[in-house]
Amino acid sequence: MSDPIIAAARRAAAESFGVLEAAVDGLDARALNARPAGEDTNSIAVLTTHALKSTRMLLGIAVGQPPLPRDRPAEFAATATGPEALLELLGTLGADILATLDDAGTVDWSAVRSFPRADGTRAEMTAAWALIHGIDHLRGHADEAALTRHVVTGSR
Repeated sequence: MSDPIIAAARRAAAESFGVLEAAVDGLDARALNARPAGEDTNSIAVLTTHALKSTRMLLGIAVGQPPLPRDRPAEFAATATGPEALLELLGTLGADILATLDDAGTVDWSAVRSFPRADGTRAEMTAAWALIHGIDHLRGHADEAALTRHVVTGSR
């Protein structure tokens, strides 16, 4: 029998991927890169890129995998020339995230995970916190991307 926590996380991640796909699909570069609330806010391209890469890192930590290298500043500088590259990233990283969960096996949710920060220090969190934070963070950014699409296009 599979871990019901992993199954729930997988379902929540897949639902968030659907929200991101709907936010990206069919938009041109102008809409994907728009920052309608000001230059200090995030575009759909940024939200999609950051949400996927941070989720992959956090869920990998949750299930005990070594964290993948990340360039967080580059995530927040991401731009898109159209929806194709973002949808490809969503397909590739989304599948990788789901495979990470599928391959998790038995997880001790109370285990403390240590991982490197960008500044060279180390941080710690429990496996449970990494999983919950990763899923929550993904959905938050997916919903932000959907709202940004609505503001930019005036439609759902």
